[in-house]
Amino acid sequence: MRTLIAAALAAASLIPGAAQAAADPALKQEVAAAVEAQRKQIQVMVDEIYSFAEPGFQEVKTSEYLAGILEKNGFTIVRGVAGVPTAFTATWGTGGPKIALGSDIDGLLGVSQVPGVAEVKPLTEGAPGHGEGHNSGMPLMVAAALAAKQVMTKHGLQGRLMLWPGVAEELLATKAYYVRAGMFKDVDASIFAHVNTGFGTGWGDLGLTGMISVEYEWKGKTAHSAGMPWEGRSALDGVELMDVMWNFRREHLPLTQRSHDVITNGGGQPNVVPDKASSWYYFRDKDFASLRNLYEVGNQISEASALATGTTVSRKVLGFAAPNYGNKPLAEALYANIETVGVPQWSAADQAFAKAVQVKNHLKVAPLPDKVAPLSTPDLRGDASFGGSDDIGDVMWTVPTVTIGYPANIPNVIFHHATAAMAMATPIAHKGTVVGAKAVAMTILDLVTTPQIITEAKTWMKDVQLKDQKYDPLIAATDMPAIDRNARTMAQIRPAMQPSYYDPKKYDSYLQQLGIDYEASGRETSGAGS
Repeated sequence: MRTLIAAALAAASLIPGAAQAAADPALKQEVAAAVEAQRKQIQVMVDEIYSFAEPGFQEVKTSEYLAGILEKNGFTIVRGVAGVPTAFTATWGTGGPKIALGSDIDGLLGVSQVPGVAEVKPLTEGAPGHGEGHNSGMPLMVAAALAAKQVMTKHGLQGRLMLWPGVAEELLATKAYYVRAGMFKDVDASIFAHVNTGFGTGWGDLGLTGMISVEYEWKGKTAHSAGMPWEGRSALDGVELMDVMWNFRREHLPLTQRSHDVITNGGGQPNVVPDKASSWYYFRDKDFASLRNLYEVGNQISEASALATGTTVSRKVLGFAAPNYGNKPLAEALYANIETVGVPQWSAADQAFAKAVQVKNHLKVAPLPDKVAPLSTPDLRGDASFGGSDDIGDVMWTVPTVTIGYPANIPNVIFHHATAAMAMATPIAHKGTVVGAKAVAMTILDLVTTPQIITEAKTWMKDVQLKDQKYDPLIAATDMPAIDRNARTMAQIRPAMQPSYYDPKKYDSYLQQLGIDYEASGRETSGAGS
């Protein structure tokens, strides 16, 4: 791999204009080698965080683990930033540009999965799991930062690195508060990592919606549901009526919107008219103005349902995510390094396991990628909208930001499902994380040695991104992070999860600790058709 990177860097140096937007190829080869030297540590970090499997706001072990590694390596840690106990910043360096490096760390409720097994099999019944692969992103960033720090120190390169974890991303619940707290106020450029099934990046409107998360609570009056129902005022009626009214209104909303809800409190028992009930809504749309309008429609309908049922209603914002918008100069610089690094060298066992997951779970069969994805541009994407949201958008509207997607998962798995966890503590995840770390480390060197890239990134953000839209977060000064979310769940389930935590002192890998024969995992489907 090191020889291939050297050859690619040499070729890149011959491309007209490439040199002015890139660090010295010898430095890049050195930083890639520094990442490669951490291959074992990357595997350990990925596996250990997978075993913690902590959901949003409860990433206690994960946060302590990552901050501890960075602190031991000379980074200054500030814990509990923006009023979020599991959030932190880890900074190193003096002078030069400040580069933020972040990725998410939270798992998902109810998707516990034994890794390296192609059938749905909970590691701990009813527990959270990494059904989106958030166990790999911060290990990628830690490895990239340590490699860049090593090379920068050796060669006297000025620059500052700030690592930060995305807490409760699956609740879309913290990054707007990070921005509000000023976490990125002196950052010059930001690189974010998210697990993918391919290897690439993009710029412009990335097709991810903006989103506001809000919980409505109705209050009524209790009464005997059979004996004196006329004396009661059902808060649950308010919940149900809003659901019906929203679904009638949905026909007359823009096609770009997405909205969904769950009842979080439906009352106590049937013979008591519920005096309290609540429902939790996600409202999504493609731009700030449309999202604000959608939110106002939701508020109006909640008030109408309260009026109709003789109840009162209040609301609490639980999270916000701005639409995603990638920075063009940063994406182009990052993509050049992605092309240089290339995809991992997959083994026959890797390909066989990927196919086993697809076949056994009735997914479309496709091999692990053999080349990087094309640079994703507005022309290539067209009007594509992906419906979902990611609160890295709040950072993207604050400082020039680019997201790297790295190939640590299997094509066509169902994210937020156990299939998306099956590979996330296997060699597939380890190899994908390594190549992602190399591309990020090389881009860090580009940014600290070539100030023109950052200048162009800031200009492009001002003249293009901010030309027609400005950052418009829908959180009020009184809204605070919902740090109590998932606390009760984890208090109940964590004791059952703890015996399955990975012990790297005893076992070479998490698969070994669990007694999983990875080489055998895909054999029975290796010859199956699609």
